[in-house]
Formats: sequence, structure tokens, C-alpha cells
Amino acid sequence: MTTHQLETRPLLRPAEVLEAVPGLIVSQHSGDGKANQYYLRGFNLDHGTDFATWLMGMPVNMPTHAHGQGYTDLNFLIPELVSSLRYRKGPYYAEEGDFSAAGATHIDYRRSLSRRFMQAEFGPHQYTRLLAAGSRLLPENGPVLLGAVEVAYNNGPWGQRENLRKLNAVLRLSAGTVDNGWSATAMAYQSAWTATDQVPRRAVDNGFIDRFGSLDPTSGGKTSRSSLSAEWARSDAAGRSRAAAYLIDYRLDLFSNFTYALDNPLRGDQFEQLDRRQILGATASHTWFADWSGRPVEWVLGSQFRHDHIGKSGLFLAEARQRYTTVRDDRVEQTSFGLFGEARVQWRDTLRTTLGLRADQYRFDVSSDTPANSGQAAAFIAAPKFGVVLGPWMQTEFYANYGHGFHSNDGRGATIRVNPDPRSADYAGLVERVRPLVRARGTELGLRSALASGWLTTLALWRLDVASELLFVGDAGITEPSRPSRRQGVEWTTHWTPLSGLAVDADVAVSSARFRVDEGGGSRIPGALARVASLGVTLDTGDRWFGGLRMRYFGSRPLIEDNSVRSASSILTNLKVGYRVDRHITLSLDVLNLFDRQLSDIDYYYESQLKTETAPVADLHSHPSEPRSLRLAVRMAL
Repeated sequence: MTTHQLETRPLLRPAEVLEAVPGLIVSQHSGDGKANQYYLRGFNLDHGTDFATWLMGMPVNMPTHAHGQGYTDLNFLIPELVSSLRYRKGPYYAEEGDFSAAGATHIDYRRSLSRRFMQAEFGPHQYTRLLAAGSRLLPENGPVLLGAVEVAYNNGPWGQRENLRKLNAVLRLSAGTVDNGWSATAMAYQSAWTATDQVPRRAVDNGFIDRFGSLDPTSGGKTSRSSLSAEWARSDAAGRSRAAAYLIDYRLDLFSNFTYALDNPLRGDQFEQLDRRQILGATASHTWFADWSGRPVEWVLGSQFRHDHIGKSGLFLAEARQRYTTVRDDRVEQTSFGLFGEARVQWRDTLRTTLGLRADQYRFDVSSDTPANSGQAAAFIAAPKFGVVLGPWMQTEFYANYGHGFHSNDGRGATIRVNPDPRSADYAGLVERVRPLVRARGTELGLRSALASGWLTTLALWRLDVASELLFVGDAGITEPSRPSRRQGVEWTTHWTPLSGLAVDADVAVSSARFRVDEGGGSRIPGALARVASLGVTLDTGDRWFGGLRMRYFGSRPLIEDNSVRSASSILTNLKVGYRVDRHITLSLDVLNLFDRQLSDIDYYYESQLKTETAPVADLHSHPSEPRSLRLAVRMAL
């Protein structure tokens, strides 16, 4: 996806930039300051467990996170600064490590802007967003300095005002290009909000609350992320070198209540999750271009290093954001080192292969307030990769991929011995440790074709086996490892440009997700996405008018293992219309949920208990999609 494509794309949330990845769905079950929920290739990815996300050489996924493994908060993303989005699906690429079993995406920001601008956006529920951005060439042909500041406020349609406050800033110094140049970037982001989490259907049906009501008006949180990063690249006829380094300070204080009064009828079930960490990391790779008896060859060797100093990862029981009991309070040092290599050989005009190998070493050092749960753990995993491409013939090529990947588990689960949760009937009882690294194995067959001018289509058949699934646990708001799983499916994607300035894209993905072991309660994977489709039309000829229309189908999902309870499917349509008044002023209008459909962003099925109830009730819990809303933006170029 390019900057031009993004400018015509209507967005409700910053992370919806990822929906440029065919088959990927972005939703939300809580407040807009919390990481989104992601779906891809039969996965309910939770907050990012099996999908790796990178921004300007920095990882976004958080391992051993207080709320969920691989937590991917993209609310600090500024869509207007995005210059490119590259994605890969499946565990077939040696460069991609942790969290990339389903795929990975790499997002880059612009290095310069053609003109400085100020932008103001307004919408219902006091939605306000102000953005100022610009760049300038420093004296004497020096580097380019780019800066941007974003301020936003929103209450949303919720009965309990969201009171979302966001402040975001970027400063980037760069020279040259992505392939031959360098950049250094400083970023700072913070936000605070009140959340309306998913609510039980029975509370809405009996009139206790409406669709947008809350059962705990004190849920919500605050978060911040600051970073310093640098990237460097050099390319010539002999090879290509790349390197990146980063330092990140991250904080989250999150209050949630998913079961209301099930564990504590008097004080309620609110809990607090606290995460404080600093992250230090670097990546480097070099590609050699060679000739092997007349055959072009690329040799790639690279490494990745990351250390998370998690000064505090805590889970506490709370009432109205006042902490009263500690479930667990840990300090974790987590270090990973990866080494990868690939050999790409063009054997003949219609045959090329890629052979790769990746090796990762992990170390966890946990200091817990429960001494029995302190300890150290280490793990190693090697992951082979192989790919072959045949063609092209008649502008069509065929490919086959095979590869191993992995996701890491929470480091605290690798050293745990006793259950620290006083709410549990098994409190202080022995518990089984999880394996630190979980292997995934994938295969894929596909074709890519450009038979007609302006038309590109891909078709893929894929399968992915994961050695241990991660499942959402509704009464605790966390994930836990479960049985091995198998996913398989078919994907079709097409892009068509019938006229200059007019583009049409469509994709359909159908998948099956099953546990490979049936323990008597069924083999369906709760929340696994089976069908998704999207259709988009964009128009921008460079004249005054421009716009985009996007329609997304989000299929029904099983919510429990025996498939007896399922979520509803949904179709959501968003529209963007823009008008360039002159060289300086541009107006645009986003119409979100164009047909004002009453849909769910996400559904769960689990037991909860209202304060008026005397026993737990298994029920559907939903977070509604926002109703139709109009957002007007005015951009002034300076």
C-alpha cells in the first residue's frame, strides 16, 4: 500500500491501515486507547499473537505483556505519515521471527513531505483531531528534518463518555533513500481513556443497559510509548546492507471488568494490569549478489537482537480503579537473539528457488512476588524455509512454499510452579509450565497472474499447523495455551486499474480452523475466522474530486468448541469523499458505517454474573460497532 492509496481510504481507527493486508480484519472490544483485535487466516489473533508488526525497523508486538502475548498497540500510528506497507503471510521467510506464523507487516513513514500542512477533523460525540506536519531540507544540501504533532479527543457513542485524550509526536532526520541512506527518529505518544468493554446480551435484552451501555464505568486506562530509532542502508551492484537499532520506553495501566460480579459480588470483578518496560534491540543483514555458473544468486545473512527489561508486569484486583489485592507482581528480563540466512537462485528464466534457515535463542529470568514462581528458562528453535517459483508463462507464475515459524509464550508461564490467583479454586496449587517457544509449520501453493494490462490477481491454497493454541479466557482477560491446531484455506485477491486514477480491489478468504485433538467438548477453535471478503473502489485522477468506498464482510465464528454458539456475520461499509478547493485547501468527509447497520465488532461466549443475579450465566458478550458517523477534515497546505 502506498501513500496515494491511503489518502482515499476511510479509517475509523489508526490500526485499520493494516486492513490493506488482504483478509485481515481489525476490530475492538474495549476503549480506543487499547490495542485492537486482529483476525487473519483463520486466527483470532487476539492483540497480535501470531502476526508480527514493525514500524520503521522497530517491533510493535510486546512479549510477556501484562494483558496478552504479542500485544500490538498501533494507536500511536499517524496514517498521513505512512509511505509504504509491505506484508508477508505464512512462516516462509527467514527474516521474520517471533509472532509471524500467520504473517508479518513492515510499515515505513515518509522521509519528507511535498508541503507542510495543518489538518483539523471534527465529528459527532466531540470527536476532534488536529494534526500539523512538515519537513524541510537543512542548509547546504544536508539531511531532511520531518516533524508531526497530533492531538485528538473523542467520547464515542458510548453511554459512559470515553473521554479519550491522545497526544502524539514524531521527529525524523534522514538523508538519501530507503535503499541508500539513513534516518534517525524520535517518537512520543500518550493517551488515556474510559472503556466500554463487551457486555452480555441479556443485559441489553432486559433493558438494564442499551447497546452502548457499560456495566463498569471505571474501566479504561492510560498508556505511553517513547522511542529512539535509527536505520541505515547501502546498495550497489555487489550487494545490499541494512541495519536498524531502537530503544523504546513503554507503559500501560489497564483496568478491565469482563465478568462483573462473578468472583466478587460485593466489590465487582475489575482487575488492573500494569506493564512497565524498556526495550533495546537491533537488526542487521547483508545480501551478496553473485553469479554461479551463469545463474544469478543472492546470499543473505542477518541477525536480530532484542532485550525487554520488564520492570513491572502486574495483575491486581481493583474496585473503581482502586487496587485492593495483588494476584501477581513480577519483574522479567527477556532476551532473544536470532540468526538467519537465505540463498536465492535463479536456475533458469522460469525457475527460481529460495532456501532459508532461521535459528533463535531465548532466555527468560523471572523475579516474582511469589518466590515459587521465580526462576530462569531458556529455549532454542531452528526453522527451515523453502520456496520455489515456476514461470512466468503468459504473465503467470506458480509458487510453492514450505516453512517453520514460531511464537513465544509468556515468560512467566515458563517458570510458574503454583497458581497465584486467589480467585481460583486451585489457589496455591501446582500448575504446569508452558513451553517457551511454540512451533508452527506451514505449506502453501499459489499463482500470481497479470494476464491483462492493469490487472493483477493471486490465488493461494495454504495450511498451517501450530503446536499449541492460545485461547482467550473471558473471566480473566488473558490468554492461555491449549491444544495443537490446524488451519487451512484458500485466498483470492485481485487488483484492477481499468482507467487512470480508478482502482478496484477485492479479496476473498475461506479457512477452516480445528484443534487436532478432540478432548470431548468439540474441536472448533473459539473466535477462529472462517470467511472474510472485502471490496474497494478508489478514484483520484488528480482533479478536484477524489474518494474511496470500502465494503468488508466479517464472517460468522464459532464461540465455543462444540460450535453450538456462533457469532453473527456482518457487512460494514465506509465511504470517503474529498474535494480540493485550491492548491492550499482540501476538504474530505468520511462516512463510517455508511448504512448505519447494528453490528458487533466482536463477540465472545462465557460465564458472567450481574450484581442483580445470584448465579453465573453463560451468555453472548458483544462490543457493538459504532453507528453511522460523519467526520469532516480540513487540510491547509502551508
